[in-house]
Amino acid sequence: MEFLLYPILYGLSGFFMKISDDVYDEKHNKILASLIGILCGVVSGIITSSSVDGAYIFLGILIGNFIALKVDGIHHVVTLIVFLAVSLYLSIPTLNLLLLAVIIISALIDEIGNDNEKIYAKSKFLMYFFDYRFAMKVVILILALFGYLNLWTFLFFLCFEIAYEIGRVLFERYLINWDL
Repeated sequence: MEFLLYPILYGLSGFFMKISDDVYDEKHNKILASLIGILCGVVSGIITSSSVDGAYIFLGILIGNFIALKVDGIHHVVTLIVFLAVSLYLSIPTLNLLLLAVIIISALIDEIGNDNEKIYAKSKFLMYFFDYRFAMKVVILILALFGYLNLWTFLFFLCFEIAYEIGRVLFERYLINWDL
């Protein structure tokens, strides 16, 4: 039963993450962005506590963003606090620090490359690669193919990424014009 929930939980996490960020960045609504961030923190914390692979992914994203100095708003701080509170309350699985470091580095590479005009100017491929944060996707896939992560985890991570993009599209098409 839990297994069937992972695609939904990963998707909700990605969707809430993107909507929270866009509400903060584009609408400058700190309260709504923080409330949506709370939902993201809860869902991500549940995944982190219930799945070793999920813990690698969400801690990797968190630490990679933190190192890249992308934790840049109150909504991020609120999400971080809720995520850590839920994860610690429910218990974080024991992790291999080398594997976690690889995933953190992939998340960091994505964050350094994303929205980086110097990198985007080098080629359309790099712009696409970093615009959609492919470094972590490639690393998660390779780790799954070599048996360090479950192959289903890669598919769940794709649910996160697809929902993140759905959030972006919905925001740009509909929510950007709403008075939030």
